Amino acid sequence: MAPALPRRILLKATLLAMAAPTMTYAATGRAAAATLPAPSAWTLRPFELKDVKLGQGIFATKRQLMLDHGRGYDVNRLLQVFRANAGLSTGGAVAPGGWEGLDGEANGNLRGHYTGHFLTMLSQAYASTGDQVYVDKIRTMLGALTDARAALRQDPRILSVTGKFGTAQDNVRGSYQYVDLPAAVLGGASAVTLSAWVKPTHNANWQRVFDFGNNTTRYMYLAARNGSGVPRFAITTNGPGREQGLNGTAALPLNQWSHLAVTISGSTGTLYVNGTAVAQNTSMSLTPSALGTLANNWLGRSNFSSDPVFAGAFDEFNVWSRALTADEITSLQGNRAADSSADRGDLASYAFDETTGGTFADASGRELTATLRRTWGGPSHPGFLAAYPETQFIDLESRTSPDYTKVWAPYYTAHKILKGLLDAYLATDDDRALDLASGMCDWMYSRLSKLPDATLQRMWGIFSSGEFGGIVETIVDLYSITGAADHLALAKLFDLDKLIDACAANTDTLNGLHANQHIPIFTGYVRLYDATGETRYLTAAKNFWGMVIPHRMFGIGGTSTAEFWKARDVIAGTISDTSAESCCAYNLLKLSRMLFFHDQDPKYMDYYERGLYNQVLGSKQDKADAEKPLVTYFIGLTPGHVRDYTPKQGTTCCEGTGMESATKYQDSVYFRKADNSALYVNLYSPSTLTWSEKGVTVTQTTDYPREQGSTITIGGGSASFELKLRVPSWATSGFRVTVNGSAVSGTPAAGSYFTVSRTWSSGDTVRVTIPFRLRVEKALDDPSLQTLFYGPVNLVGRSTSTSHLQVGLYRNAALSGDLLPSLTPVSGKPLHYTLNGTEFAPFHEGTEDPTHAYVRRSEPGIAFGNTDSGVTNPARSDGTTLLDEIWAGAPFHNKGALVSRVASTVDSWVSEGLLTEADGEKVVSTAGKATYVP
Repeated sequence: MAPALPRRILLKATLLAMAAPTMTYAATGRAAAATLPAPSAWTLRPFELKDVKLGQGIFATKRQLMLDHGRGYDVNRLLQVFRANAGLSTGGAVAPGGWEGLDGEANGNLRGHYTGHFLTMLSQAYASTGDQVYVDKIRTMLGALTDARAALRQDPRILSVTGKFGTAQDNVRGSYQYVDLPAAVLGGASAVTLSAWVKPTHNANWQRVFDFGNNTTRYMYLAARNGSGVPRFAITTNGPGREQGLNGTAALPLNQWSHLAVTISGSTGTLYVNGTAVAQNTSMSLTPSALGTLANNWLGRSNFSSDPVFAGAFDEFNVWSRALTADEITSLQGNRAADSSADRGDLASYAFDETTGGTFADASGRELTATLRRTWGGPSHPGFLAAYPETQFIDLESRTSPDYTKVWAPYYTAHKILKGLLDAYLATDDDRALDLASGMCDWMYSRLSKLPDATLQRMWGIFSSGEFGGIVETIVDLYSITGAADHLALAKLFDLDKLIDACAANTDTLNGLHANQHIPIFTGYVRLYDATGETRYLTAAKNFWGMVIPHRMFGIGGTSTAEFWKARDVIAGTISDTSAESCCAYNLLKLSRMLFFHDQDPKYMDYYERGLYNQVLGSKQDKADAEKPLVTYFIGLTPGHVRDYTPKQGTTCCEGTGMESATKYQDSVYFRKADNSALYVNLYSPSTLTWSEKGVTVTQTTDYPREQGSTITIGGGSASFELKLRVPSWATSGFRVTVNGSAVSGTPAAGSYFTVSRTWSSGDTVRVTIPFRLRVEKALDDPSLQTLFYGPVNLVGRSTSTSHLQVGLYRNAALSGDLLPSLTPVSGKPLHYTLNGTEFAPFHEGTEDPTHAYVRRSEPGIAFGNTDSGVTNPARSDGTTLLDEIWAGAPFHNKGALVSRVASTVDSWVSEGLLTEADGEKVVSTAGKATYVP
């Protein structure tokens, strides 16, 4: 029997035989906008951001801060790393700090990711507001990225800047460019002078002005800065330990022209800086003739691969076959070499204003033409676009262990850029964005399709280095527009089979995995289900969601500790200063939303409300800033933690996703059925929906969550549809709906959608009442550690204490089970309360107050309605107390129902030997005498 073909090869053959997808491109909305086709597998459809306008409220206030940031930020700063990488002028722009620059963490190996986030943010800002300033910034970025890609496809070309005497060659930091000189440049001379004008722009040590050598054993170099920051010349035939050297006495100034010269004659070597001899060695035994013919003769590059490339400009470089005199060196200070007493170098002479392109003519008469090159080779392959060379991608293909100082998630960075380009295309219909995005996917397919399955599985399984974010989702989205079979085949090349198969079998293998490396890949797998019909993708995604929520979820909706997952159902045991990475919440919202399009299980939108109204809102500081988006990385949940809104200088993954979140708050307020027969109201948020297919508007007027309900008004015309109103799972009683003042029959069930079906007319008004109550949610592994919720709002204590606050709540509990009567409202501050002198406030407020997201529940005595029984509150071995079990029966219709519950519970505990009969009688008696809030 012939061996079976690998699944990937079979899939590729199938895809290549497929016609273009049934989903077609359609123009819509503003004249300059495109629409992403909705998959036929979705039973619900989202609305575009432009169709939903936010009204005044907490979302609009937070969003305005981000809109202002995006409006004012100079995008040339973001483009700096792309232009530098391509050897283009950066126009003096300074790249952001942190991860988005050459000096960031891990050598800036994630640079470019933030530019993608920013493109997405601008695109969403434009879709939401129609403000032209965002389009202008997008078009500037697309133009620059198009130019950068084109430059990367060419051999490097001289970048001319003002020189010492004319124009000079600029090596932009991050361009990895150097000048390659012919092997005969030193001419076997026994005496020599080397002279150069340089203008360094960075203070990294060991940048070479020149380095002539074969390897790290035999070489001769001049460094602009040695380990002490001063110029150094050295020559050796036996490695660093046997160098014969000359060291300067002061650092070269940055951004100023300096003249360096070295002379060797006999046993004497002299180093000159700006015409002055600063070092001399009279016992040298090596001259260039001792080195022989050398393979690597470079300006700006070191034979030591770990040394940085010279950043700055070169003007004249000359080599003479003799030692110039001090007077001749002096003459070079104010004159071109050709006009000095030294004349041009007779071994080599390059004046960088005398040539263009990527080659430099030699004026010595020896015709030793020099060539501008990149350390990583090149040109790049077609379609490649990044802010660093292809080397990270190439390295990953053979890498077996993580090292983010060498390879830091190149496909993750590619995803952010690709997503930003696709969003820019959808927002502006600018063909450059689609061309760049398609080119990136073509380039990725050309690399990855040539690799064996085993190599791909190894790559994607490497922590951090193999992280690829939500790239699969974006590739499938692009495929829905291009119809290119290679694009869908590319998406399949990111299958992490071990994880997919485990999740499809509902086998939890998440312990120890990097959380945000894996959450976003499941949105991609859902989209692969949409495109291919392979059910294992959708099954795996649903099961994966259930492994995280609630089993690894903190109360605010976040997950992970120090970016990783721990064992299932361990919550209290994972609380730390590095809990709940903000990216994780962002991606869990995306996954929940996408799963809801397939399966209208209210649990997905319950989670969406939790994560959005708490962690996502609370991750954005309530403060304006022109330079930083002010978004948290981790949400520390330890007692007294103060949120850090500018981690790692403000350009991390979480600040990127935070910019996106803050410009799409309205994306899930409303969904519609695919046949337009129903409108889902998922979130109670002040907003106006324009539902063009029905010819109506739907306006919510509310101050939710400061208001316990919402008013929905139909406008524009008449239409028949079902209005599906989400009944939150925490809304266990009192949810009511009226239409034009008349109550709607039916019993809304918590954790469901309540349907109102009718033919709607303009002016129809729906009032939704959603009574809040204060409740607690217990850590799965420690019931005494609890977090407080008032309706959808997580309330956190504000206290500098670094120990868990001790909180008792049952004494004044209402018959409804509402614990709020134990707290005192703060006048003039909605949703603020005090308890035992501590203020409790909404988590969504982006302040720098020390907070307590979890408190220690302490109910030492049994009391009802502020009447104390004098009996100690006993507990079971799992931590459940008598009062816990009594109040678990809430709501109670009246006092009698509560007393009955007390009596039955007491009887059970007495019979189990957990409470004495006498104490039990006291408890029941106290419950009967007390008065209660309804």
